[in-house]
Amino acid sequence: MTPPARLTFFCELGPGPLLALFADAAVLGHLQALRASVSLGVLDLGPERADVVRRLNAAGVPVIAWQLLPKDQGYWFHQGNAAQASARYTDFRAWTATHALRWDGVGLDIEPDIQELTRALQSRWRLLPALLPRLARGGRLREARAAYTTLVERVRADGFRVDSYQLPFILDERQAGSTLLQRLTGVLDVRVDREVWMLYTSLVRPHGPGVLASYGPRAGGGVGVGITGGGVDVPGLIEVPPLSWEEFARDLRLARRWTEDVHVFSLEGCVRQGFLPRLRDFDWTEREPASPGRVDALRWTVGRLLRASAWFPG
Repeated sequence: MTPPARLTFFCELGPGPLLALFADAAVLGHLQALRASVSLGVLDLGPERADVVRRLNAAGVPVIAWQLLPKDQGYWFHQGNAAQASARYTDFRAWTATHALRWDGVGLDIEPDIQELTRALQSRWRLLPALLPRLARGGRLREARAAYTTLVERVRADGFRVDSYQLPFILDERQAGSTLLQRLTGVLDVRVDREVWMLYTSLVRPHGPGVLASYGPRAGGGVGVGITGGGVDVPGLIEVPPLSWEEFARDLRLARRWTEDVHVFSLEGCVRQGFLPRLRDFDWTEREPASPGRVDALRWTVGRLLRASAWFPG
């Protein structure tokens, strides 16, 4: 098994930590040696972030503009903030032109509203009553999908490839012809040029290999592995240990079995744990055992519920 044709690292850091990360010349050298790309979270439109992008441009490291919003606007893209996402993209284009930045593509991160997620985690006993009214949000979902489709077309017209970072249950909903989980969570299925499925095994121990084995062969696009450390702070979210080197190596080999497009969350976590130099002579040929087992059984059960729900659209 050869290395993936495309190895991409997510990077989600504020201005100061971002500058500190790339102040280490070894980080850039490792990225060049791995022929890797960086999906850089555009948390702000400041000069520090522009400086890092220019350095990556000069070094020949492809950079994807991972679009994000302020936390009070939901942070990730979802059904309720299409207008803010479009306005942010307008500002992003002006910032790009001002600083003469080059991008390999634009990434849309489709996840729940971070403020709603925080409230749900802090008041779990209120979760079910809050979710029930969302079952009738079919109209909102359709409007949001149309708005984001327009945004995707606009990004393409500007000459960029459009990526999306998607939660894996979207695959189950597609197969079932349902929108139940999208209505409940506020996320949406947006068709783009390249889909990356976030199959982060650190969040589902000890069933991580089963998740990769179940979704990997059916993903039909890029696979994201992680978490090696880092990420946005979500109050109330249970802290889980980052992937160890052994877990990370296992996930890389499993993901590579089904795709040539492997994404890693995150670059800063890999740097912190000393993973980058170890990747330069990484053995991709070793076989990793993995069985979908219980994950396939769970997906079969959920799939039946989703197919039933498709008869009662919101």
